[in-house]
Amino acid sequence: MMDYFTRDDLHDIVEALATALDAKHSSTLGHSERVAELSELLAKHLGLSAAEREKVHVGAHLHDIGKIGIPDAVLDKPGKLTRQEFFIIRQHPVIGNDIIKKVKILLPVADIVRHHHERFDGKGYPDGLCGRSISLGARIVAVADAFDAMTSSRTYRTVFSLGDTMNEMLRCRGSQFDPEIVDALSAIIAEKSQALLHLSV
Repeated sequence: MMDYFTRDDLHDIVEALATALDAKHSSTLGHSERVAELSELLAKHLGLSAAEREKVHVGAHLHDIGKIGIPDAVLDKPGKLTRQEFFIIRQHPVIGNDIIKKVKILLPVADIVRHHHERFDGKGYPDGLCGRSISLGARIVAVADAFDAMTSSRTYRTVFSLGDTMNEMLRCRGSQFDPEIVDALSAIIAEKSQALLHLSV
């Protein structure tokens, strides 16, 4: 992944693309950064190599870049989306994939961008992949993305509590999400909660 650019060059490109998305869609400011951080934690917990963790981190940072091509009226709509609006917003992984494929150094993360809304049971989009036919990076980002979305304020709903979020993640374990990755998330949350408990004593 580093044949033509330095690591600093790569991260400059990623930051520039993420900044372009934030400029368009400020209501999710910081979302991609948080998803990238959690995805890297999950990748580390799952025992991925440093190179694979970096790939997951970069892919997570860029997972929503395709939203640049989605109209603001759809992205920022406070109420329920119509069927047509839902169809439009479901195009963002494909648009993102098309953007990423233009940058040679980012080609290794194109699958993460395209497939972060695939489901473990095959009912996701855009390609209806299931199980381990979805790349591990995309399965990791799917979990991190959903967790951050539920624990962050959005125009269409209030924030979920940590408990409610984890209950929902566990409910969707094996259907929407890879069970092993949900288990890794549970372990990370438990570790962080334990650390906070020690700090408060």
